[in-house]
Amino acid sequence: MRAGPYALHRFFFPMEFALDKSIEILERTPVVLSTLLAGLSADWTMQNEGGETWSAFDVIGHLIHGEQTDWVPRMKHILELGTSEPFAPFNRFAQFEASKGKSLDQLLEDFTRLRNENLRILEQTRLDEDALCKQGIHPALGIVTLKQLLSCWTVHDLSHIAQISRVMAKQYAGEVGPWKAYLSVIGGR
Repeated sequence: MRAGPYALHRFFFPMEFALDKSIEILERTPVVLSTLLAGLSADWTMQNEGGETWSAFDVIGHLIHGEQTDWVPRMKHILELGTSEPFAPFNRFAQFEASKGKSLDQLLEDFTRLRNENLRILEQTRLDEDALCKQGIHPALGIVTLKQLLSCWTVHDLSHIAQISRVMAKQYAGEVGPWKAYLSVIGGR
């Protein structure tokens, strides 16, 4: 039996944190989201999964709020205050008020601008291993390191990209017929 092109990639090897690897994702997120969402109709971007779930529009507002109050402010908090006082709590629902009256394209532009500013700050901070191991206090999780915060920022982006894709895919869940069985994003296997 011949080995296929993916034979060497059958095993899961989690990566250790590396700032340059995180930046690879963080700098691409605005481009990915703008490419996916800019100019789409509200049928794709304003629908959610029912109940108190979020639409693509809501997620972009949430990402903006994170750029303003979470990642870089908490990085600075860790570097300047350490564990002397906990982070300010993060309001996971602030986007509902802050996004009122704005278009999705406007939110995408705001997110791109804020992310670019935060990446400049991150790169100018010149973090070494000692800095990455510094600790802060999360109001709900307790002691966290800067390395964990920056890892979380990266995974948070990927999580919300997946969420947006899932929410959008579910808009056609009733239209795919028997193929639903093959589409895990809408409940298949």
